[in-house]
Parts: sequence; structure tokens; C-alpha cells
Amino acid sequence: MYAIVEIAGQQFKVAKDQKVFVHRLQDKEGSKITFDNVLLLDDGKVTLGAPAIKGAVVTAKILKHLKGDKVIVFKKKRRKGYRVKNGNRQYLSEIQIESIVTSGAKKDESKKEAPKKVKVEAKKEVAPKVVAKKAPAKAKKADDLKKVEGIGPKIAEIFTASGIDTFAKLAKASQKDLKAILESAGSRYASKNPGSWPKQAKMATEGKWDELKKWQDEIKGGIEK
Repeated sequence: MYAIVEIAGQQFKVAKDQKVFVHRLQDKEGSKITFDNVLLLDDGKVTLGAPAIKGAVVTAKILKHLKGDKVIVFKKKRRKGYRVKNGNRQYLSEIQIESIVTSGAKKDESKKEAPKKVKVEAKKEVAPKVVAKKAPAKAKKADDLKKVEGIGPKIAEIFTASGIDTFAKLAKASQKDLKAILESAGSRYASKNPGSWPKQAKMATEGKWDELKKWQDEIKGGIEK
């Protein structure tokens, strides 16, 4: 049996006991994690998701966090005397697939035994009490991280894939963690400076939009002097 599952923004073909290197995950070494965005399953019969397969779950264990092999990027312009050499090492996590659950991740309530009927003596009818039903709590939507000076659409997608999808989470994140996420996304984003992003996110969380706009107008590019 194998499955194609999305992990940290990438798609992998995995099987039980297989070891996979993925973009750095936020969980600690030795912890177990589950991925429910399963796109395809093959257990003798191929099942395609639309886009994901309902009830299918891949469980894995984080073995260790590490850095990948160094990648050299060399740029040269002929007859210009321009030569630039850069190196980059991706932040990775090594995980081991423990199980692939095809369905039934949640118990089917329809299979529960019907309650036994109990004879009850007839009682005088009493007008039922009218109780106002509480409106169901709305699921908290992800915030628009692009409102933070210095965060574009692509960086917002990278943070969302890493679990930072609200201003509150961004405000609590350390500069070291944000930098690690950017570096794991490639050299294009490794040069970004996230130093002021938690501060801006905190103002957004507290609803101080006028103060945030004034701060962004005074601090060009979201970088404090």
C-alpha cells in the first residue's frame, strides 16, 4: 500500500516504515504527527481524492531535524567582470511513516447500537420550555498576513503552510523561527529580514490599524533603523 500526501506544501509518495526528508516542521523530535491531506491511495485499488480523500490519514514520527547538503549558486556575466557565488543549506526534518489509514479515522456514529426502549408511564402533558439555541461558533479564518509590511503573497503562503496563518500566531513567533522557515523555503527568501513582523502583527491583532499604517509610512520596507 502507498499514498500520495501533502506535507509542508510538498507532495510525497509514501509507504509504511518509509523515511522521508521534508521541509522543517515545527514539532519536536520524537513527536508523532498526522497528515490528512491525502490525495491518492493504492491498497490494491486506486482511490483519488477530490482534492483529498475523506477519512484517510497518514501518521508519522519526527526522527530528527537537520540541514540538507549545501547547494552552490554561481552567477556570471560575460565581459562584465561580474561573478557571485552563494551557498545555501535547506532546513529539513526526517520523518518515518508509521501508518496509512484508508478510512474510518472517525468512528461512524451510524453503527452505534440503538438505545433500548424503556416503558414509561403516561404523564400529564406539559408545555415544552422554549430554549433559545446558541448560534454555532464560526471557525476562525486565517488573517491576511500581506497587511504586514515586507510580507508578500508567496511568503504568506509559506507561513500558512508552516501553521502561522493568523496575526496572533505571527506576533508570538520568534525572529529565529521565522528566519528558519524562510531559509527552508529557499535562497530567494533566506535574505528577508522578519525582525519587525511580530511587532506589526501584534498591532494588527490589537486592532491598532491607524498606528500600524503610521508606523509603516515612517519605516520604509518594514525594517527599523
